[in-house]
Amino acid sequence: MSFECLQEVANDHEELFESGEDYDVIIYAGENETVKEIHAHSLILRTRSQYFRAALSKEWSEKKDGKFIFKKPNISPHLFKIILRFIYCGRINLEKLQAQDVLKLLIAVDEINIQTLTNYIQEYLIKLQDELLQQNPGEILETIYQHETFTDLWNFCLERICAKPDILFKTDNLINLKAPLLELLLRRDDLLLNEIDIWDSLIKWSFAQHPSIQQDIKKWNKEDITIMERTIHRFIPLIRFYHISSEDFLLKIYPFKVLLPKDLMDNIFKIHMTPDKKPNLDMQPPRQPKCDSTLIKAEHFAIISSWIEKKNNFHYNARNIPYSFNLLYRASRDGNTGAEFHARCDNKGATVVVVKIENSKQIVGGYNPLFWDSSTYWKSTNDSFIFSFANRDDLQTTKVGYSNGNEYSVRGYPNYGPIFGYGSDLYSDSCWHGGGDGYCSSYPKVDIPENFNADDYEVFQVIKR
Repeated sequence: MSFECLQEVANDHEELFESGEDYDVIIYAGENETVKEIHAHSLILRTRSQYFRAALSKEWSEKKDGKFIFKKPNISPHLFKIILRFIYCGRINLEKLQAQDVLKLLIAVDEINIQTLTNYIQEYLIKLQDELLQQNPGEILETIYQHETFTDLWNFCLERICAKPDILFKTDNLINLKAPLLELLLRRDDLLLNEIDIWDSLIKWSFAQHPSIQQDIKKWNKEDITIMERTIHRFIPLIRFYHISSEDFLLKIYPFKVLLPKDLMDNIFKIHMTPDKKPNLDMQPPRQPKCDSTLIKAEHFAIISSWIEKKNNFHYNARNIPYSFNLLYRASRDGNTGAEFHARCDNKGATVVVVKIENSKQIVGGYNPLFWDSSTYWKSTNDSFIFSFANRDDLQTTKVGYSNGNEYSVRGYPNYGPIFGYGSDLYSDSCWHGGGDGYCSSYPKVDIPENFNADDYEVFQVIKR
């Protein structure tokens, strides 16, 4: 028989930290007028932290009157107390901190090398979504870039800025971005900006690096040309000039011809002068938004976006999708059960369900403009729809059917996956069912089989950009 009382142990350690009774470590956190004296216990610090085990060793430590003296001017007293509380009792509450302070805490934790807490804080910051990048995304990006261990947070920030580039490229923060970071962004295939807007941003950034150079190119001297050429040289291969319209090329790029290689200018002219001929050039493909799906591509999401807005005679393309599709659930990754579906998808607002039919190229699915829950209640809406791509590689093989608005449009049920329509229009229990039986169906038939197995299915939260 075993018995554990971990909560009581944590409480006792927290009380010891608060009281500082019998302390033998004095920590001076902060600097100048912010410096504060914090008391701790070397035995606990050594036991819980390899960093402190080394810092309190005989070689490193300074002692005075039998107490270890530890100075940390680069970490504020408030943040240091948060770290120490975690070391003592394993507790931390980040919700009372602003996003910027959480990032500062992450940097401090990384320096003190508490890997468990480093991972947790990164996950927390990622969940904050845009709050982290609201004030100065360039500065945030640079801060994270300097810490190799912040891999998850680094990837998140890059992807977020690429998905919503206006938060950086349409602000004055862009001009303060360091050249290596700008280069990293311009290399991205998923940077969701028109190529001409990327060029405009690059020119704006280049001028900001040399404010003494006049904006009027006709007034440049040889030295001005040399300076600007050196500034922009590393970025030229990253601009996909061949995907810029003739008008934009003429008005916005040609005036800067002195900065561009002659062979590049010649090739651009050839493309625009003979648009019907396929050039024998090493052309980069146009940029594409990142797609988290393993079942469909950005082009499919563009079509689904058009259906969401009921634009039956118009389809968005992969460059102008007006929605973000945030992956909430993948059956093969998260567990193919109704419980897992609801745990990850309930109360997340509008969602799209995408299903790959086994042993075929057919993709089926549906759009719920409301929300999923486990209430067992039906909900009525005219805006939901089900769809089919008979061949996911052929975008012409699509069919979509909107709800007729009866009371059985969508339903959440605890043991089932998504349910569209009362008449077997599309739903999942132990396997998948569709096709509709004609009686109480909410949707017209869109060539979904009656019963089928799925290779996998995914659910995406739909967010207006």
